[in-house]
Amino acid sequence: MMRLGAMFISATALIFAGAAGAWAEEPVLLPTVSVSANLGDVTPLTAVGSAVTVITGEELEAKQIRVVSDALRMVPGLAVSRTGTIGNQTQIRIRGSEANQTLVMIDGVVVNNPAASSEFDFGHLLTADIERIEVLRGPQSALYGSDAVGGVINIVTKKGRGEPRLTTSIEGGSNGTLIGNVAAGAGGEGFSIHAGTTGTITSGTSSAATWNGNGEDDGYRGLTSYVNASFDPLDMLGFDLVLRDTHYKGEYDDFGMRPGDTTSPYQYAFDANSGARGSESFGRGQVRLSFLDGHWTHKLGLSHFRAETNYFSNNTVTSTAEGETTKYDYQTDYAFETPALGDAAHVVTFAYVHQHDEIDNYVRKDVDQDSFVGQYQVELFGGLSLTGALRHDTHDMFEDANTWRTTAAYYLEPTGTKFRASYGTGVKNPTLNELYGYGGSYMGNPNLKPEKGKGWDAGIDQSFLDERLNFGVTYFDQRISDEIGSTYVLDPVTGTYVGTPINDSATSRHRGVELEVSARPIDDLTLRLSYSYTHARDGKTGMAEVRRPANQGSLDIGYRFLEGKAGANLGLVWVGDFTDVVYTPTWSTINYGMDSYIVANLSGSYDLTDNLQLFGRVENLFDEEYEEVYSYGSSGRSAFLGMRAAF
Repeated sequence: MMRLGAMFISATALIFAGAAGAWAEEPVLLPTVSVSANLGDVTPLTAVGSAVTVITGEELEAKQIRVVSDALRMVPGLAVSRTGTIGNQTQIRIRGSEANQTLVMIDGVVVNNPAASSEFDFGHLLTADIERIEVLRGPQSALYGSDAVGGVINIVTKKGRGEPRLTTSIEGGSNGTLIGNVAAGAGGEGFSIHAGTTGTITSGTSSAATWNGNGEDDGYRGLTSYVNASFDPLDMLGFDLVLRDTHYKGEYDDFGMRPGDTTSPYQYAFDANSGARGSESFGRGQVRLSFLDGHWTHKLGLSHFRAETNYFSNNTVTSTAEGETTKYDYQTDYAFETPALGDAAHVVTFAYVHQHDEIDNYVRKDVDQDSFVGQYQVELFGGLSLTGALRHDTHDMFEDANTWRTTAAYYLEPTGTKFRASYGTGVKNPTLNELYGYGGSYMGNPNLKPEKGKGWDAGIDQSFLDERLNFGVTYFDQRISDEIGSTYVLDPVTGTYVGTPINDSATSRHRGVELEVSARPIDDLTLRLSYSYTHARDGKTGMAEVRRPANQGSLDIGYRFLEGKAGANLGLVWVGDFTDVVYTPTWSTINYGMDSYIVANLSGSYDLTDNLQLFGRVENLFDEEYEEVYSYGSSGRSAFLGMRAAF
């Protein structure tokens, strides 16, 4: 552990050593706005009081990151857990919160699956069509409702721009992997369209750790098609449409006691002929209206998300899970200025959302919720930005809930300094399966209460040398009460253990520090560093929360050469020691210490012509053996080579 920490600290020192060297005249180009920090369309980052991280599509391509979850490893405060290789279940936890307390949106559509404990499985989400990823940390239920206790991950896909353009790429490599993408787009006065398809096929490696005697490869194949279009026939009228459809089939390994094993003290992952076939699809249509020279705007939208998973063993379907969410929403924003009163700019927002959730897995249930949201934003004296938001939820099954959020940011333009702070409350409704059960092995509890969260953070962002060096640090402290856990008791009739969800009477506290640094010492060299310390403790036992490393970080170094035609990128991800939970044969739980690790990825590209590029990468460069989830392995060293063309 100390050796790994020393390596990471040494790498951090390289950033500042490089930053102290020669600096050219061109400023570093960074994202300047946030699309998720408030309910309005965009907010300048200088006016955002919450902790937010933006990853651009250009960064994803420079690093050759193919799955979104790998990009999120660069964000401080986020813990990524994948049960084995590509396509397997992938969870994201923000600031120590649970995976189903992270709200995920793609192009304005909430994609948390009501039939999967209200989580979004990142295992099937690729980066081919992504324009930007925003991570908004801290309780955000006042803006986005249930599931946003820990924060929000907002994914925005590409739009068509300029003349018609066709792009295509294909790559292949280790483990029989082949990834292809084709997309076309165009945009002009009053219209935009971008559409495409991306596919992945791989024979994979064993999801259960090979170093535990497992050797059966678990293959995966997936196909995603997408459309993002807009049409503005008038200056005051516009229409938006997004569609996305993913189909996949993946093999995975079983978890429990291997048949015939009567000696192991813990359950574990082992080779098995199991897997899942499924689909995830969504669509959203939206009408935009604006009046008073754009000062008064309206949005009326309809979105629908559906996920279906068929689980199989030995090529026989053993169970099916279906989840659907339908939303109707309306939002209006009114912007005005008061030059004589604080030289202020104001935005007042009101929104209404009706949400209908359905599940069909062991039980068939549905639930409705109505939400009313108000938000006020004001910028004063050319540098002070304040926001306040209040939300009221009415629910079929629970008492009405009120959540609120307030932020402040003060930007000093002459010094490039921003001070910021935020406070918010959150709520996480019990899932339908927690209320009604999963069948005979997991009984529902209709008396469950919603989980509640509250938290604050404060930080400072500082830029130096014409924004060639940017530094941000945040301290956060949040608490979660009425958390839902499970107890298991032996059924004397069946001889099996039956689980029941319960609210924990204790309150969990999560606090820590997040650090982000970006630098461009010279025109062609970019560096990005993140580090977070998360002290997350279970309120009842005082023990570390599972799968939340106390220390973790990333370092990324990119370099362009040969007059910009060639590029190379080295990425390091460091995860410190953490705790996972293991189950005994009788389903009692024990906290189990997991080892720290560093994973290195190396990529490079060369522009053969203006329209043709050759690229390649090596993942897990040093062939690190590590586990993100107890007894589930990781892919070893893998190499890939591909080409990209544009017409």
